[in-house]
Amino acid sequence: MVAWRRPAKRGAATPLVVLLHGRGADENDLIDLANDLPQHFAYASVRGPIALPEGGYRWFEDRGVGRPVPASLQSTVDMLRAWIDSSATAEYDRKRTFVLGFSQGMMTAAALLLDDPARLAGAVLLSGSIAVDTGTATPGRLAGVPVFTAHGSFDGVIPADRITQSLQYLRERSGADLSEHTYPIDHSISRRELADVAAWLAERG
Repeated sequence: MVAWRRPAKRGAATPLVVLLHGRGADENDLIDLANDLPQHFAYASVRGPIALPEGGYRWFEDRGVGRPVPASLQSTVDMLRAWIDSSATAEYDRKRTFVLGFSQGMMTAAALLLDDPARLAGAVLLSGSIAVDTGTATPGRLAGVPVFTAHGSFDGVIPADRITQSLQYLRERSGADLSEHTYPIDHSISRRELADVAAWLAERG
């Protein structure tokens, strides 16, 4: 399932942001972010493929927070890439398609970007970590690719070592055109953070 926000005037030059929610949420969780992001973009919030017994969805099987089962993560990456390349998004600009992920959705967004860096115009990676040990996080893999990454300094959900490991890769080895931010918040998205994301997207779309 996908929740959409589409600009009134749209066409082949309209940029697209694909939104990936956190564990336990669904396609409705992030779509309202579109209210505070550039209005000439289209936004598609996709539901994770795995239903949780307690409600909500997740993107992949894991062995704990920030520790995905590689085959499960790759299966989801394949599914998302097929959807992004399908007729569902055909009316939008293929060369200006971005991905924005929060928490488990961030790991999924990063995996999608690392799997095929040339397919996306950039990524917004919020309050999560990167699966740096699954084989795709190689030196220079994201050379020149715009990446906005942010986390809360009081985040008690994502293990600190995973955040550090992810930032080290992005800063030192990925080659990404990196915009890095830290906010005095917990595991959430602040208004200031959202304004920074909006400005970052507006510069590129």
